[in-house]
Amino acid sequence: MKYKRILLKLSGEALMGHKQFGIDNDRLKQYAEEIKTAVDAGLEVAIVIGGGNIFRGVQAEEGGMERTQGDYMGMLATVINSMALQSALESTGVDTRLQSAIELKQITEPFIRRRAVRHL
Repeated sequence: MKYKRILLKLSGEALMGHKQFGIDNDRLKQYAEEIKTAVDAGLEVAIVIGGGNIFRGVQAEEGGMERTQGDYMGMLATVINSMALQSALESTGVDTRLQSAIELKQITEPFIRRRAVRHL
């Protein structure tokens, strides 16, 4: 195997499947199975996920919303997608950790680079 660790960037839009908005559960399960295959092959996988299927801060700003508010809403959309993927992965038997730079104690661990590396 050429790589021991991989970083997967998964856009929020990729979770929509053929939907116009939100999360396509079949697509989510498909991604979880593909990630499980990589983990079972011995790869350490870190995932960065987007939130564009739920909210886009740039579009909100164009509509008159303060940019910072839109950015925070986009970050929350990212957490929603992360929780969905976490659930799908854990249902396949893959252990996960959800980390965020935004403090959400009941949902995520704080992102600390060294801790993230240890979790791999």
